[in-house]
Amino acid sequence: MSQRPRVFATRALAGDALRELGRSLELEVWPEPGAPPPAALRDRTARADGLLCLLTDRVDAELLAGCPRLRAISSVSVGVDHIDLAAASARRIPVGHTPGVLTETTADLAFALLLAAARRVAEADRWVRAGGWRPERVWEPDLLLGRDVHGATLGILGMGAIGQAVARRGRGFGMRVLAWSRTRRALPELELEWAPLDGLLERSHFVSIHVPLTEQTRGLVDARALARMRPGAVLVNTARGGIVDEAALALALREGRLAAAGLDVFAREPIEAESPLLRLPNVVLTPHIGSASQATRERMAQLAVSNLLAALRGERMPHCANPEVY
Repeated sequence: MSQRPRVFATRALAGDALRELGRSLELEVWPEPGAPPPAALRDRTARADGLLCLLTDRVDAELLAGCPRLRAISSVSVGVDHIDLAAASARRIPVGHTPGVLTETTADLAFALLLAAARRVAEADRWVRAGGWRPERVWEPDLLLGRDVHGATLGILGMGAIGQAVARRGRGFGMRVLAWSRTRRALPELELEWAPLDGLLERSHFVSIHVPLTEQTRGLVDARALARMRPGAVLVNTARGGIVDEAALALALREGRLAAAGLDVFAREPIEAESPLLRLPNVVLTPHIGSASQATRERMAQLAVSNLLAALRGERMPHCANPEVY
């Protein structure tokens, strides 16, 4: 019987990273489309020394308790809120993640959603495809009027790497940039203005969310926060769905207090069929594709594999979310 470490990967990944991993150890890759069901995840991980997972794979204390051989977890994601870090740390199991590589790609999508929501791109696309653009309506002065991005005020919640990248894009469009974060840092090159949360919401034409999901940020943009936003503002979220109260957001959009929203993340994913957001024309929806460029997904896979291999060799992970285990 081989003594090589055994790894379970919950998905096939872009590029050649899994091929590299398979040369170094015994690799099992979930063969079905989509994520393994919880029972299958528990069964496969129970026999593994290492787990290579995605943000849709719930790795909780119960799962870890049934995995006596597990020595390393590596997630193909920046955020690790799907993993019980306390339980992993109690077992001295390092948890790897993939920061840095998806910053610019996610910022691109955030700004794409901002532009699409501002200029009603998805609405216009649906209208044209449905045959609404008839000869008698070739050009009308009030057809699908949107909001200017250039010269507007952009409020950014969270000034980590992605928030900074979005700020650079905003400055490129001639926007005034306001920033809010739980911790402030000197960022003179971005020419931004720090503001308290309420002040930012009241002054911004566009608000883009880039904070991690924690107990402190869960529900941060709730009914109260949405009520403080400037009338006719646009909200963009490419961080985590749990940061926004979706029912309150849907109400604000339906009543016209907010002009539009661009959302890549949701409280439950995939978005539930009964979500009122699906029935609103002024919401641009994408299926959590912030990092979805070929080059970025390949880099994420490679970094996740590097984390896993290092840990299984007894070395420190290059990018570890719970460094206290060392």
